[in-house]
Amino acid sequence: MARDPMQMRYIRALMRYFRLLPFILLSCPGLATAAAPSSPTLIVTVVVDQFSADLFGEYRSLYTGGLATLARGAVFPSGYQSHAGTETCPGHSTILTGARPGHTGIIANEWQAPKRPRREAGKEAFDWYCVDELDAQGNMIVSSKPLLVPTLGDRLRAADPASRTVAIAGKDRAAVMLGGHDAFLTLWWAAGKGFVTYADANVDPDMRKKIDRVNADVQSAYETTQRPKLPPQCKARSRAVDVGDALQVGELREAKGRSGHWRATPALDALTLEMAKTAIDTLQLGKRKSIDVLAVSFSATDYVGHYFGTEGAEMCAQQVALDKTIGQLVKHLDATGVSYVVALTADHGGLDIPERNQPRGVPTAERLDSRLSPENVGADVAAELHLPGPILLGSYFTNDVYLAPSVDSKLRPVVLDAVRRRYASHAQVATVF
Repeated sequence: MARDPMQMRYIRALMRYFRLLPFILLSCPGLATAAAPSSPTLIVTVVVDQFSADLFGEYRSLYTGGLATLARGAVFPSGYQSHAGTETCPGHSTILTGARPGHTGIIANEWQAPKRPRREAGKEAFDWYCVDELDAQGNMIVSSKPLLVPTLGDRLRAADPASRTVAIAGKDRAAVMLGGHDAFLTLWWAAGKGFVTYADANVDPDMRKKIDRVNADVQSAYETTQRPKLPPQCKARSRAVDVGDALQVGELREAKGRSGHWRATPALDALTLEMAKTAIDTLQLGKRKSIDVLAVSFSATDYVGHYFGTEGAEMCAQQVALDKTIGQLVKHLDATGVSYVVALTADHGGLDIPERNQPRGVPTAERLDSRLSPENVGADVAAELHLPGPILLGSYFTNDVYLAPSVDSKLRPVVLDAVRRRYASHAQVATVF
């Protein structure tokens, strides 16, 4: 569609905040359909978790709904992330702040922080989740406090106290990082509870009723009875792949009944959309004199990628459904008559499973050797140096490995060297920093 100077001004302004992301779609359908040509009163940010540029490019020809609509705007498909920790929390922390994780303070989904208690009561450990905080009573709560910089919504609110930011996501860390410190409403999906917000949040009474109603109407059905269906355009991708332990992926089997991982179905995104539509209407976003921000993070693509890989029938079905879901969001926004601008991006990308990559000509593709986990490497080094454990802290999926604070300061150089040598000698490790 044609873009006038006013639209391009807002695109350039938003680019300041989205400069770090792997790809961006920027579109202004609300400016084209609004009754009067005016500046947007609603900034809509859509994030698709694990939606890498190559995934968008691969399925672009299949999009006929919302993603096709947004792709008619400005598309920046060849960007990259200039930070190393490409996970959900640090990725989302960059989106509406324009700052890298080194400045946002969100260096990973979780990290090691000595002398802080573990989330489980009565246990001492060092892992710290990116939206963890302790309340006055010492209880672990979800908080935006770990985010060290303001978001776009925070800046708007500072300039205009009547501005409203609403952040909704399938994950707490996604919603909190997008909403920032001064959001009007932050909602995320919690297993067994539906969409929830901060324990001490002062929620608009009408919105509270709507939240409870949506949760009551759909929570049980979505969590227990989802049966993903294979779209016709995805049949060519439906091939069973053995991944060990009598587990197969790659076939979207309708006949098998409910999904073992319901979040890895279009159901989670459908719920997120329902809550976003409810917030738009109930809170009159964009219909007041102030500029509002709506940030929506769809999480199902990430769960599909982690559970099934990025190239099977499961991901194809998800992409077809995602296109329709975003289309419903755009249609709902159009119906409000609000002048709005939409930016769509992602927090990080993903890789397909090695069992599919090997036949495609990637002979080095293989699963991560469990011997590389911090626990196992730490145990080997402890045995080599005759030291009590633990030596290393971190999980099997962690980006970083931490030396345990219990290691004597005089021994730390020796231990670090032993750890480095053990990692560097493994064929799956390219280099060690």
